[in-house]
Amino acid sequence: MVTAAQPATTSTFSPLTTWDGWQQFVDTPPAPARDADDQEWTLEQREDYHARFVVLKTPAMDTISTAVRRLLLLNRGQQGGARRGLIISGPATTGKTTAMQQLGRTVELADRRRHPNQDGRLPVLFITVPPSSTPKMLISEFARFLGLPMLERMNQIQITNAVCELLCEMGTQLVLVDDVHLMDTRSRAGAETSDQLKYLGERIPATFVYSGIDVESSPLLTGVRGSQLAGRFKIVRNQPLRYGSGADKQIWHDLVHGMDSALRLRHHRPGTLLTHAAYLHARTGGRMGSFSHLIREAALVSLLDGTEKITKKLLEQIELDSAAEQRARAPHRRRMPSQRQP
Repeated sequence: MVTAAQPATTSTFSPLTTWDGWQQFVDTPPAPARDADDQEWTLEQREDYHARFVVLKTPAMDTISTAVRRLLLLNRGQQGGARRGLIISGPATTGKTTAMQQLGRTVELADRRRHPNQDGRLPVLFITVPPSSTPKMLISEFARFLGLPMLERMNQIQITNAVCELLCEMGTQLVLVDDVHLMDTRSRAGAETSDQLKYLGERIPATFVYSGIDVESSPLLTGVRGSQLAGRFKIVRNQPLRYGSGADKQIWHDLVHGMDSALRLRHHRPGTLLTHAAYLHARTGGRMGSFSHLIREAALVSLLDGTEKITKKLLEQIELDSAAEQRARAPHRRRMPSQRQP
């Protein structure tokens, strides 16, 4: 019988791609939003609160959650053959990984409620595809999550058998694989890694969810291997949020309002962020990753300088990722020629 290392009960940080790190993530509830004027809430604690902040549910997250719940039911009775899966695809910084992690957390907590006092279960596994991955590198990520003691003399087949045996024993229902766009199936190593994932999907009675940048336009879905994958997996696009129609604006305003309401700055006036909703969308391109970064950093800066409020001037001083900054400057560049005309 294969045994995995039990999760350690320590406060040391571990990545989510390990059993310890995943359990810490699932077990750690959102920080309580205390009153900003609470004198017992120290500056350091308020900094920690705004650094972590809130995860807002987007329409894409609802779509992903609904799709996976249906797939879990569909695959539960599947004894053999190709189980169905889901691919979360979209541009960078749109919240794909966050959506996947929140989905996994929800599934794991639901499983704990159904199976109390069963410490030997592992309902969810989360890994990322290593750069320039080979099949052995990929299966080693599974083994690393499980804490399996791997000896140098173990080959790929032995590690694969040990991982599959353990995941079957532990009742794993959901396997989350991030950064699948890193598998270049045009190369031999990438093609073989893709085959390894397909094989694991047949050996492990779980629902597989992949996430990656613009997967539908990547080599992963091309050729014979790609057609097999496309035949088994649905694709959900995690697009940047729009700001065109009235319905689009309402969705964005609701998210901005949620972020505004979560702020705990002593000089913050409720609704301030909502007055800058159009600017926030233009600045971030409707990408939740960039939006969250902007507000969290602005909140932390205001705590450090003592102003404890977010103004448009402060928001303009926050530098985002280079892609977001280029998108924000693009409209200005396009206007320049017309402005120079007499």
